[in-house]
Amino acid sequence: MEFKHKSVLLKETIEYLKIKPDGIYVDGTLGGGGHSYEILKLIEKGKLIAIDRDMDAISAASEKLKEFNNVVYVHDNYKNIKDILKKFNIANVDGILLDLGVSSYQLDKAKRGFSYMHDAPLDMRMDKESQLTADYIVNKYSEDDIARILNDYGEEKWAKRIAKFIVDEREKSPIKTTFQLVDIIKNAIPASARRKGPHPAKRTFQAIRIEVNDELKGLDNAISDMIDVLKPEGRIAIITFHSLEDRIVKNTYRKLENPCTCPPQMPCTCGKKPVIKIITKRPITPEKNEIEINPRARSAKLRIAEKLHSSKV
Repeated sequence: MEFKHKSVLLKETIEYLKIKPDGIYVDGTLGGGGHSYEILKLIEKGKLIAIDRDMDAISAASEKLKEFNNVVYVHDNYKNIKDILKKFNIANVDGILLDLGVSSYQLDKAKRGFSYMHDAPLDMRMDKESQLTADYIVNKYSEDDIARILNDYGEEKWAKRIAKFIVDEREKSPIKTTFQLVDIIKNAIPASARRKGPHPAKRTFQAIRIEVNDELKGLDNAISDMIDVLKPEGRIAIITFHSLEDRIVKNTYRKLENPCTCPPQMPCTCGKKPVIKIITKRPITPEKNEIEINPRARSAKLRIAEKLHSSKV
């Protein structure tokens, strides 16, 4: 199956990154290579470090980007940005892009187990070399831990009830497929609550996927690390697709723009100086025509920040 992924907020992201022809850029979530392609068109004398946890993405993107000879592919997690750059003897970069969440390819390729719309083994790993799978979470985690994940990562109103139904069902026999899990979720949520809103399994699948891929833990530290390796006036662009990610990005930006911990009514004595300037006071969201072409873009939010001179995270 071809790695298909429509790059969301493509025009806006490239515009706000203010690409320099000789700059060094990082695409921390390569995916289908759409954003990388547009960056590479503008940096004939520069370099792109393209990172992804999914080897399928790297294989497909390297084919899409084969006309360019100034891109380096890295199979790793963007959270390791400092170690990655150190390997290439790169101290600072001109811009960084993160397009968080799951790709259209991962959702649509049934056997990856990301989607509640396809019957498949419970997997959900972005990096197929990782040990933790959705199968392990569903069949081995305690009822309390499952409920906590569904509540914290899925903001699922029926988290405790779904967790109980999962544990009761797995005592009869292991839960092995996405459709088995979907049926359990549907049985757990009262019919009246299933009539409105998104698919009843959406929040549970999101929560388990986030746990499998450790998506939220350390995101704030990763953003700080990325800003730390930006050159002065370098920009970071982060696209999120749900409120939990967006909240972390927004709060991390705010903390770095105003790091002072002194009481508001008192003169500053902590000595902490602003590290960034937030460029987008409100997130940029897709226009109506983009959502019509790509409905999955509906929840996307883009936030941009710029590194200040003589600043260090």
